[in-house]
Amino acid sequence: MSIDEFRRKYPNLARELLDEDSGVSLPVDKGFSDPWRGYLPNVYDYLKRCRDEREAIEVVEYLVKHGELSAEEGEHIKELIEKHGLSYFGEKKVDDYYYKTAQAYWRSLRRLKP
Repeated sequence: MSIDEFRRKYPNLARELLDEDSGVSLPVDKGFSDPWRGYLPNVYDYLKRCRDEREAIEVVEYLVKHGELSAEEGEHIKELIEKHGLSYFGEKKVDDYYYKTAQAYWRSLRRLKP
């Protein structure tokens, strides 16, 4: 429906909504904001979810096998795992890590709104 057609069918409503001097303002929500849009987990994100070193080695081997890591990078990371353990890569990511982080992000956005 065009604006002209809307004005003909609903003249009073059109005047309230479309005329600038009507004193009516409509807040427009910009929509859903996804803090993870376009984010791809890397090898370190996967390692932070592993339960033990054996599982971490399997993850690295899988990533090498599927071409997401070079063989050299894979060997280097496996050496780091064997030498320093999983804690070397940071704190273990708990279940719902990404959801909880997104919730904190959304809460911070709500605090910024006037």
